[in-house]
Amino acid sequence: MSIFSEALQLEEMSWRKRLKMIFLVVLGLVIVLGLIIWFWVTQPVFSLESDNQDLLVNEEKLKLHVKTLSETFSPRNEGNPENLDKVAAYIKQEFTQANGIVSEQPYKVAGKLYKNIIAQFGPDTEERIVIGAHYDSAGPLPAADDNASGVAGIIELAYLLGKAMLPIKVELVAFTLEEPPYFETAYMGSAIHANSLKEQNIKVRLMISVEMIGYFSDLPNSQSFPVFLLNLVYPTTGNFITVVGNLENGLTARRVKKAMQKATILPVCSINAPRSIPGIDFSDHLNYWNLGYNALMVSDTAFYRNKNYHTRYDTPEKLDYKRMAMVVKDLYQVILEIGK
Repeated sequence: MSIFSEALQLEEMSWRKRLKMIFLVVLGLVIVLGLIIWFWVTQPVFSLESDNQDLLVNEEKLKLHVKTLSETFSPRNEGNPENLDKVAAYIKQEFTQANGIVSEQPYKVAGKLYKNIIAQFGPDTEERIVIGAHYDSAGPLPAADDNASGVAGIIELAYLLGKAMLPIKVELVAFTLEEPPYFETAYMGSAIHANSLKEQNIKVRLMISVEMIGYFSDLPNSQSFPVFLLNLVYPTTGNFITVVGNLENGLTARRVKKAMQKATILPVCSINAPRSIPGIDFSDHLNYWNLGYNALMVSDTAFYRNKNYHTRYDTPEKLDYKRMAMVVKDLYQVILEIGK
């Protein structure tokens, strides 16, 4: 073999080594980037010992609230303001019995009067935590999970807060007009409330939208996702509650998720994703995001699990009140942890 041939062979081997090295470096970077994205999106929290095991949330009362809203006061959509008034009066009565400082936030839309119901608990601190759920329905439907479940949850949360020594002011809000035709408009009750906070320069440490917390399933493949790849990192059995945030508040979602996992044995997942993914901003928290507030949604994932969503089959007997009670305990623990 000539010296020239040997030189060519050595150079070829050298290039192969360089290409192999480049491939390994690129592969390593891709893996690291993938792990970073996975961590920020899912905010994994390892198992924690549960607190507040002696804290009681009345499952029968949760069921009673859901049945009252979805049966006695149905329909409770925007075209039936008289029923919405009855729901508002019911919530106001419950908040008052829970020892909250209760007020109404009325406003007019197309000549009709609608109102948010607000209850405050705890000390008069500079900052506050806001937790809300909408009480209207999408059309003349029972809407047990969507969102009588969320309203029932914050009512029973009020009874826990009324007995507690809280570290921070907590504001519970029952919103009106979350559903179409007013969704994503300035007439959403949460938009009215969020703007009122902004106008008063009130600091909000955290806002949580409680959106559908009553439907769970232990059947395989009962959970679907807006993006197929999410199947690889999330359970496909719909037996968990979810914390939903945007790309900016991943660390907050992690703190909330960690607090919830300490409170009960109910599995908790979280996702931080852009609003372009369907469902990420499908509730009242979107109006707080629009104003720069730190906000999350706690949900059973709505139509990605509950196929009765926005149908006449979304009825009280299909909900799991034992696991709903766990979500209420989770939210209570979040208040204690985030309020420190």
